[in-house]
Amino acid sequence: MTFLIGGVICAAGQLLLDLTKLTPARVLVSFVVAGVFLTAVGLYEPLVKLAGAGATVPITGFGYTLAKGVREAVKSDGLLGALIGGIKGAAAGISAAVLFGYIFALLAKPSDKS
Repeated sequence: MTFLIGGVICAAGQLLLDLTKLTPARVLVSFVVAGVFLTAVGLYEPLVKLAGAGATVPITGFGYTLAKGVREAVKSDGLLGALIGGIKGAAAGISAAVLFGYIFALLAKPSDKS
């Protein structure tokens, strides 16, 4: 089920790129917003329980993580949680992306394509 759900999410993104004039950046932002919206209305959590990594690894899972972090922070910190909860919830993933991006930038040997 994990592979199927993850594949459907990724196939939807590919179809949006192939069949519309949306740029990759707009598709990514749309998927993050969709993840937040589906989490807010209670539809993404059952999908995560069903598919696990198939629902959390695609970019919609980042929206889910942000929304989940905000929801938990609002419960504990009140209105301030709406501002800090998303970053708290996604801090590990963001930190890993920055760290590995830096490491690979140091290791890469960039050159002109010409």
